[in-house]
Amino acid sequence: MSTSTSITLGAVTVQADDPVRLARFWAEALGGTIGGEDPDFTFVAAREPGGVPMAFARRSEPRPDRQSQHMDLTVPWGSREQEVARLVALGATHRWDVLDEVPWVQWSTLSDPEGNLFCVAEHPPSS
Repeated sequence: MSTSTSITLGAVTVQADDPVRLARFWAEALGGTIGGEDPDFTFVAAREPGGVPMAFARRSEPRPDRQSQHMDLTVPWGSREQEVARLVALGATHRWDVLDEVPWVQWSTLSDPEGNLFCVAEHPPSS
């Protein structure tokens, strides 16, 4: 059975205690621009056409104890440590590194200024 769809990923929405502050962090981190700013909902436009924008909505309930999803960001091989340092300088917290679990990727896990986990991964060049 073959199916087709015209669905695309329109945005990633994150619940935030301070949507403006968190949107500014992610705009700097990803090179996007603030496309709309409101204390309860702030939008970050994608850096390039076809990229995925992000939206930050004020959290209406307490933060869950466990995060059920996170973003994986990819950087060129050999630049992970430099990007992690840049993100930490912007306000992220470095949590841990996974460097030898599998041969096709190394990654660092960080958290943004509100504690949301995300990873920065690099894949070795193909042989």
